[in-house]
Parts: sequence; structure tokens; C-alpha cells
Amino acid sequence: MTTQDRSPDPEISGKPTSAARTTLSHIMTGSDTNLLGTVHGGVIMKLVDDVAGAVAGRHSGGPAVTASMDEMAFLEPVRVGDLVHVKAQCNWTGRSSMEIGVRVLAERWNESTPAVQVGSAYLVFAAVDAEGKPRRVPPVLPETDRDRRRYQEAQIRRTHRLARRRAIMELREQRAAEGFED
Repeated sequence: MTTQDRSPDPEISGKPTSAARTTLSHIMTGSDTNLLGTVHGGVIMKLVDDVAGAVAGRHSGGPAVTASMDEMAFLEPVRVGDLVHVKAQCNWTGRSSMEIGVRVLAERWNESTPAVQVGSAYLVFAAVDAEGKPRRVPPVLPETDRDRRRYQEAQIRRTHRLARRRAIMELREQRAAEGFED
């Protein structure tokens, strides 16, 4: 993380985690299924991206685009008739980027049993201006111990993402210097 990423912008006030926290709910139908008869992972991923985009836009106060999605985990199958709740919040912010954490829960639409977690994901969004250029985002202000833990874990994930990207670029440069064409 660069100093520029961590330096607060005196013109941008921080926002508490709860300010942009959002839930999207959707009943799964037959048109959402895959060849196995369960809900297609891509349908869940679209809901995840939709709610994460809403959180990113709310937190940043304007347009934001998906930069990456990592650690998308499918824990349980989702079935036709499940009421799916996709919950998201801003876990961490940099200069123009935000990590959005998403939990996916499902419950039967016609039963009063508790929802179970069926998936989770972390997405990075970049706030952009009207020309598509990066713009500053307000710092996220964790409010609870859980928010603070998520903030710390997001910093670890960011460090890993940057290290992975750096290692891949170094390998590509090395292979190019050795005459390999990819």
C-alpha cells in the first residue's frame, strides 16, 4: 500500500460501514437453473456483483466499476424456490478502490426455517468519474468489532492481490527477456 492510498483527503469525510450496507433479495425460479437442476453459479455471481455495485456506488457517492472478484465460494447448492438474500458492505477503502464483502444466504420461500449461508465473495470496485477516470472515495469507518476485523482481513487480501500481480508481471518480463512469446 502506498502512502498516497493511506493518506486521508481533507475534502472527503469518512463514511461508517452501515451507510452503504445493502441487501438484495430474489426468489430463484426455473429460468435460473443449470443442467443439474440447481441455480446456476453465474446467476448467483450476477446478484453478488449487482449488490456489491450498489454498495460501492453508495459508499463512493457515484459510479464505480468492478475491478476484480476473488474468493467466490459456493458453500451449498441453491434450489428453485429458494429466497436468496445477498448482503454486502464496504470492508476497506484505498484512494479510489473499495473492497466489498458479500454473503449469500438462502431460505425456502414458503418455510419459516432460518436462512443458511450458501456463498461468499470479495470484490474490488474502482470509483470513476464521468470520463471513466479514477476518483477519490471516502474512507470507510468501521463501527463494530466485526467491521474492524473485516477491515483488517481486507488489508491482508489487498496485500496478497498486489503481491500476486507483481509476481506475475515479473514472471512475464523474465519470460519475454528469455525470448518466450505468450
